[in-house]
Amino acid sequence: MNLLLRLFLTFLLSPRRGHLHVLDTCVTPFRVWPNDLDVLRHMTNGRYFTILDLARVDLMIRSRVWPQIKRQGWYPVVTRETMRFHRSLELWDRYDVATRVIGWDERHVFLEQAFIRDGVQVALGVVRTRFLKRSGGTVPTGELLGLAGVTQASPALPEWVVQWSAAEGGMTPPAAPREMSARS
Repeated sequence: MNLLLRLFLTFLLSPRRGHLHVLDTCVTPFRVWPNDLDVLRHMTNGRYFTILDLARVDLMIRSRVWPQIKRQGWYPVVTRETMRFHRSLELWDRYDVATRVIGWDERHVFLEQAFIRDGVQVALGVVRTRFLKRSGGTVPTGELLGLAGVTQASPALPEWVVQWSAAEGGMTPPAAPREMSARS
């Protein structure tokens, strides 16, 4: 139930946080709620991935991409994600998720999402997404980015992200991701 409430709050509050470009860093505020906790009384690892979903929705709404992709009948799906945990988040902690697009290829958009509490990164996720058409098929990344007004080439992805993305069958953990600062 709290996830539906958080989704509702995201749709309600995102437009009030101000608009940004889809390639800007989107900072989304959160707080650890009691039902985010595991038996050790810190935020359960699965909740981090759910929070990442909400932060990506915030980016799409604030960059004005959300209504455009809905009109096209497109929707995003996560095709791969990884998380590195540095510190715990505990009950009532306030934290931000800083989301930014780090690059793309023909089929995927790659995002880096950092959990930041009091200016310190506590976890870092990297997510590979693509967009599908409700009518069937995959949306080419160039078409998606064109809709968002992005005409530039992708920045070079970190080598570990390239290897991680290419290792479809393997479960080998990636090399340590670089630190991300909270930029807005």
